[in-house]
Amino acid sequence: MSIFGNRRAKVDPAQRAPGNGNGSNGAAGGNGDLFHHGVMRHAPPPDHGGGAVDTAELKKQAVEVPVAALSWVDERTGASPLLRGVMYRKVPKGVNWFQTFGSATLFAFVNQAVTGVFLAMYYDPSPQNAYASVVRLTNEVFAGELVRGMHRWGATVMILLLFIHMTRTFVWGAYKYPRELTWVIGVVILILTFVMGLTGYLLPFDQRAFWATVVGVNITAAGPIVGPYLADFLRGGAEFGAATLTRFYAIHMLLVPGLMGALIGAHLYLVIKLGVASPPWVKAEKSRDLAREDI
Repeated sequence: MSIFGNRRAKVDPAQRAPGNGNGSNGAAGGNGDLFHHGVMRHAPPPDHGGGAVDTAELKKQAVEVPVAALSWVDERTGASPLLRGVMYRKVPKGVNWFQTFGSATLFAFVNQAVTGVFLAMYYDPSPQNAYASVVRLTNEVFAGELVRGMHRWGATVMILLLFIHMTRTFVWGAYKYPRELTWVIGVVILILTFVMGLTGYLLPFDQRAFWATVVGVNITAAGPIVGPYLADFLRGGAEFGAATLTRFYAIHMLLVPGLMGALIGAHLYLVIKLGVASPPWVKAEKSRDLAREDI
């Protein structure tokens, strides 16, 4: 019996390998493989399944895998020129923090979209259960009150940021050539933001939301020519009813966000293509070639 409690296998002396005997060339206890012809050999390091781990090789592979994946996507989409144009475009002189209100408005829109999806998971757009579902969302769902507050106040913040952004654009004259279409798209986005606020105000379906929406729709009906038709479209008929809440919910969740997403994409494309405008008090520096021509 060995010291590990296992019975040693019997080996025929004729088949024993040289140097593995129990003589002068062997080691006691059957470990004669450490000696070969009287010369001591070092035992190999223990193999833990794969050998020693090369940290540098692992780091190299960790970097190469995402790079290869991005190269595969870029080869099939050709997105690198677009990204290069977006990230390395020229910025005019005099750009300051006033130019960030457009990006802040975009962030507010993303906040509304994300929180709106969360709220839609628990909302029931029916006159019988709409208010009860809002109460349950606020009081029982985990972080429901927080998300609803972010969505509610985010709408106000988005309108405020949009007004500041468009005021800055108007004062700086950034609506002039060649950015007229960018300005027009921004105005349409502002109108759609108001529609989002109107349609979303009814969704809690309490007394304040109901009568405030009645006033808003009646004001719309007082508009010239298309006013009465637009009011009937919003109400889903001549009077407020169950169809009104469902229609407002569909407009608020599907129609207006889809239009706004498309217009925001077109707006960003024009901003990237045409660039941002400098403040009116910053004069462009004349190139040396033009200065020589004037002389």
